[in-house]
Amino acid sequence: MKKLVNFSKFSSIKVGGNFEVDIINSVKDNTCGKVIIGGANNILISKNPPKLAMLGKSFDYIKLDECILEVGAATKSSKIYNFAKINNIGNFEFLKNIPGTLGGLIKMNAGLCGISISDNLTHVLLKRGWVERNEITFSYRKSGIDEVIFGAKFKVAGEFDQKKADDFELKRSNQPKGPSFGSCFINPKDNFAGKLIEDVGLKGYKIGGAMFSDKHANFLINFDNASFDDVINLIELAKKRVFERFGIELKNEVVII
Repeated sequence: MKKLVNFSKFSSIKVGGNFEVDIINSVKDNTCGKVIIGGANNILISKNPPKLAMLGKSFDYIKLDECILEVGAATKSSKIYNFAKINNIGNFEFLKNIPGTLGGLIKMNAGLCGISISDNLTHVLLKRGWVERNEITFSYRKSGIDEVIFGAKFKVAGEFDQKKADDFELKRSNQPKGPSFGSCFINPKDNFAGKLIEDVGLKGYKIGGAMFSDKHANFLINFDNASFDDVINLIELAKKRVFERFGIELKNEVVII
């Protein structure tokens, strides 16, 4: 099964053309040589991408079995958050207003304020089967997983904390508006990418229709029909200036395909 996707409408940055995407509905489906996209919230599609695929509806589910929560990788973060709230399950409060699907969240070990999606993770479903958490090397905004993620299991621990959810929502409410990836770069150790970009004079800087937000410099905003070249040139400029001035290599949080 295939689907034509217009990435200028589908992706969070609103950049990209129309590309055919394979729909994966079984773990046994062929994924060889294909790049799996989720909600396209932290990806930049080039003008000539490799073969693309996305998980179908069979991977959009949530199952609660006593103290284990199983979630399909195509399940949106908002659906997981609402399920946790309704069923009084803790440790998912940070997902409020964080975009994406579970597969992408695990792939980048998404989190907020020191909390990560991997904290209560017990297993990840890959093509070779269920893999235990201790076999995977998670770190800040990285999972070490280079395979297709089909689902995950979490240990149910604690009760839903509405105050915590409200605090997380407040922290995200101050983020810049407009089409973006969220954070463009991973924060270097003991530093902040946004501050480094601001210190080299790129806060509010524009190339074509793309700009580093004048509210938070680590947010690259598509403010006026930005092209792939506009975005990639702005990313490369930030890397160049920060390295030349501080000797720090900025690493992408956005995935360039």
